[in-house]
Amino acid sequence: MTQMPQHILDRMKAWIDEGVAEPGLLEPTAMVLATVGVDGMPAARVVLLKALDAQGLVFYTNYQSNKGRDLAANPRAALCFHWDALRRQLRVQGDVVQISQAESDAYFASRAVGSQIGAWASEQSRPLDRYETLIGRASVFAEQFEGGPVPRPPHWGGYRVIPNRVEFWSSKDDRLHQRDLHVRGGDGWTESSLFP
Repeated sequence: MTQMPQHILDRMKAWIDEGVAEPGLLEPTAMVLATVGVDGMPAARVVLLKALDAQGLVFYTNYQSNKGRDLAANPRAALCFHWDALRRQLRVQGDVVQISQAESDAYFASRAVGSQIGAWASEQSRPLDRYETLIGRASVFAEQFEGGPVPRPPHWGGYRVIPNRVEFWSSKDDRLHQRDLHVRGGDGWTESSLFP
């Protein structure tokens, strides 16, 4: 697995850290995740970044969700962060792999109990007859795991997006925006600028 160069990783971390420090941003680690299904139809939704290192960007979900099924069929994705208050956008494209069970277990154990129960209760992306059904399922699992640790459901875990394309976009006056592109190729990474 080709790692991101340190200067790209450092810039990504700095931008995310600045987003976290910005008081006007409610979810600074929110990123749009775009996938493509077996029918060729793209789909996008917002997920939260939970880890970032030289290997890639990690988020968690139900493997049986629509996004999980898309990634099983076509293990590639695009991510987009947008920090309006900072006038910045970060775009990432790459291959996607499931992270190890140990990594997923460790993150799941760090979640609030209510979120752990929710992962058991939700048949994510499946039709729901009424909201009370979800609440009832959550109650059943809460009772089942009461008094002990909640194990990670086998259908829930993390994915790592392994970047092969990273673009830093900065808003400038007169729409003369700055776009810095980094692309992974056979011999490493190349860097260039793009017209806005």
